[in-house]
Amino acid sequence: MAHVHSETITLKKNNSSATAHLFGATLTSWKPCGVETLFVSQKSYFGNQKPIRGGVPVVFPQFGPWECGPQHGFARRTKWLVKEGTGDIGSDTVTFVLEDSEATRKLWNYKFRFEYTLSLVSDNELKMDAIITNTGEKEFDFTFLLHTYFAVSDVKNCAVIGLKGCNYIDKVKNNQNCLEENEKVMISEATDRVYQKTASIITVKPVSENREATIEKTNLPDTVVWNPWEESAKKMEDFGDDEWKSMICVEAGYVNSHYNLKPKESFKASQLLRVSKL
Repeated sequence: MAHVHSETITLKKNNSSATAHLFGATLTSWKPCGVETLFVSQKSYFGNQKPIRGGVPVVFPQFGPWECGPQHGFARRTKWLVKEGTGDIGSDTVTFVLEDSEATRKLWNYKFRFEYTLSLVSDNELKMDAIITNTGEKEFDFTFLLHTYFAVSDVKNCAVIGLKGCNYIDKVKNNQNCLEENEKVMISEATDRVYQKTASIITVKPVSENREATIEKTNLPDTVVWNPWEESAKKMEDFGDDEWKSMICVEAGYVNSHYNLKPKESFKASQLLRVSKL
């Protein structure tokens, strides 16, 4: 079932739930079998003015700094609509819709329709489907990312598996090009890496003492791994000084190159999050 408040929608399926804000279509809670899986900063803004720090913000039409407007684009800082017939009580699925407006066209003068569906597939699985359609007369290009923040017991004991053999850009080290040689990617310092052409399944383990998380992705070739670590965390207004210890971002996206979308054509991509007991 789903229950709609003015600012949020909550989905329920058996003993599992998910909550998303209309602002940014940001998923802020996912509790498979009643246990929270996502990290949201206690200092995050929720005033519909600034992006929510945590959960799964939607990054579009630009990943990273943007000459046309704010970092990571406008999707995560715009209020989305709910597609009619979804998100109603009795549903475990909701579809958010973002279309071009006077405000978006001032920044980025293209016509588009973005449909974003969240579905509780089972007690331990949540699916996110994105369909971006060029509704105008001119081609445009974009980058897109699902900026997933996982809650973890201790980031220093956490491994990201499935990246061995991939090239990555190390944004902490002057955008250096590197090759991942480790089966288990452990982080022990400020980390901001864009892995290219990654496997369709990425595993994060453990997220807690007895659970691991899996990302199964379609048409999202890249994977970003991020943690601000101690020094950067202290400089962020919307992030607690010690919260870096209890989160890791593992983000599926189409960001290493731009996707070109011709008029009337659509880009489709998805990720399935799954939590399993170890």
